Amino acid sequence: MSEAKHIVCPHCDAVNRVPAGKLGENPACGKCKQPLFTAHPVELTSANFMQHIGRSDVPVLVDFWAPWCGPCRMMAPAFVQAAGQLEPEVRLAKLNTEEAQQLAGMFNIRSIPTLALFKNGKEVARQAGAMDAANIVRWVQAQG
Repeated sequence: MSEAKHIVCPHCDAVNRVPAGKLGENPACGKCKQPLFTAHPVELTSANFMQHIGRSDVPVLVDFWAPWCGPCRMMAPAFVQAAGQLEPEVRLAKLNTEEAQQLAGMFNIRSIPTLALFKNGKEVARQAGAMDAANIVRWVQAQG
């Protein structure tokens, strides 16, 4: 039997145990029955950020962005495209730094967009500046 992974539902924030070998088989949330992977970034807030970062057994790539930021808006379609390529091995998420200023400060976000990769609740890599989908995927895969 393969090891189970904790996956946080992008819809209801419930933590699900999914056998590692079944991650690619479109698993659904045990609570809300929605798909656990949607090939679309999860919208994080101050309320659910720590749940997604701290309880997920797959790495989480967070795009720290703001609605007024031109490069952030330009990168948004590429980030969605990268989500389709990286899931279910990596969860992609977005955090609006305007709405979650305390979290942005806690992580010392100085420029946006900034991508931060979290594994087991800890930041392991960071990259500032807009990237296209191929470079996002390449950068994440280079982090091991």
